[in-house]
Amino acid sequence: MTLLPFRPSRTKRFERLVQPNLRLLYQFAYRLTGQQQDAEDLVQDVVVKLFPRLDELEGVEQLRPWLNRVLYRHFVDLTRKQARRREVNAGTLVSADRETSFMESLGEAGPDASAGIDQMQLKETLNRLLGDLSPDQRTLILLHDADGWRQEDIAHVLDVPVGTVKSRLHRSRALLRERLQKEMEPF
Repeated sequence: MTLLPFRPSRTKRFERLVQPNLRLLYQFAYRLTGQQQDAEDLVQDVVVKLFPRLDELEGVEQLRPWLNRVLYRHFVDLTRKQARRREVNAGTLVSADRETSFMESLGEAGPDASAGIDQMQLKETLNRLLGDLSPDQRTLILLHDADGWRQEDIAHVLDVPVGTVKSRLHRSRALLRERLQKEMEPF
């Protein structure tokens, strides 16, 4: 009698691949959606769609960026299917420790914009203006400036050249800066 080599079940193999990445997938999904329930649904949809593709998953060299790309593409597909644009409260998306450095960079770019208003009002204004940006612009700014993703990693997930990420990020920041300055002119 020949013993066959032990091979874990499909479920166990899938869990071993995906489980270590679930927390980061959820964080990325939350950045994209801005809602806990939507982020959970997005991650669940992706996981369910990937289970039948276990053999492909096992062949992926760098699984985390690949999973982020799949999640992002699924998010884009869902967004395109929706008839209405979802309003996102960007206040829940920006962490306080990273927001300070981004706000300081806004202050260096022009006259002291926050001179007449307190920090809380500036934070509320910035969060509202981030929410008014397109989902692509908001995602770029939050991934790079709030989460600290490298431009190369963003380019890989979005499947665009690094130069495209740089130019889009520059334009998104410029638009946000312009809107922020207009918003704060009366102050």
